[in-house]
Amino acid sequence: MTHALEDRFGRVATDLRVSLTDRCNLRCSYCMPAEGLDWMPTEQTLTDDEVVRLVTIGVQRLGVTEVRFTGGEPLLRRGLPDIVRRTHELGGVETSLTTNALGLARTASTLAAAGLDRVNVSLDTVRADTFATITRRERLHDVIAGLEAARDAGLGPVKINAVLLRGVNDDQAGELLRWCITEGYHLRFIEQMPLDAQHGWSRTEMVTADEILEHLERDFELSPAEEPRGSAPAELFRVDGGPATVGVIASVTRPFCGDCDRVRLTADGQVRNCLFARSESDLRTALRGGADDEEIAARWVVAMQGKLAGHGIDDPSFLQPTRPMSAIGG
Repeated sequence: MTHALEDRFGRVATDLRVSLTDRCNLRCSYCMPAEGLDWMPTEQTLTDDEVVRLVTIGVQRLGVTEVRFTGGEPLLRRGLPDIVRRTHELGGVETSLTTNALGLARTASTLAAAGLDRVNVSLDTVRADTFATITRRERLHDVIAGLEAARDAGLGPVKINAVLLRGVNDDQAGELLRWCITEGYHLRFIEQMPLDAQHGWSRTEMVTADEILEHLERDFELSPAEEPRGSAPAELFRVDGGPATVGVIASVTRPFCGDCDRVRLTADGQVRNCLFARSESDLRTALRGGADDEEIAARWVVAMQGKLAGHGIDDPSFLQPTRPMSAIGG
């Protein structure tokens, strides 16, 4: 029996984001403190078999057509290649990975062979000193090597997600775009969202989409791309007439909640119907308690009914999610 993950507003989730771990080997200043966080206990984390079972239910019973593995840093999950392979073998599903690319140089070909279709890499600068300032790690060379390996393995289009931080790298937007065009990567700038563990996000300090475009237009001529956006979060612009494009994801100032087709599964088996949800629905307990696939699917359908019309960041009553981004999954 099949169901649709439809919410009260008629939106249907077909894009499943699966967090495989809350652990990360970077310490990005806009995500977590320098000392890191208290990581999720191993016994609370879904096993590889449990992850695959929930993904299978999503694909075979609930209409999921895209599965993206996230973290934390998903490359830290030892069983990742096997999880990717088993997901790919379900058929009819696109698989992708959001990663910081540390370790991708040695795993890209294995993941491609397992059936991974493409990767999104988080990279905010191509300057080694700025990278070290933001991530608190001197690992830019490893990220670049990982990007090259992904490209060589055919994991494309290779997309890069960048966040501009005021006074840190907001003067480097054009430089990063020029580098991505030269290397053949697709760049997307994302407005910084209130998902940091420190709860230090400030609307006034955030570099807005309008500001991002202003920075880019100092070096390039931008024109709106003609392709229909659909449920894609990025607004695309042609660079100097094309064919290269750059995307801007204005999650805060130009929310696209009305077209959202995403649902998230955390590493400990909780359904999140919105990135900014303040509540979750527990599938792990049912899974480990002997529930069959039909019951788990039904619980998942119910979980979608609580999805709000929008994330409400502009509402005075807005509160950040208790979990930070590293524990939710991108």
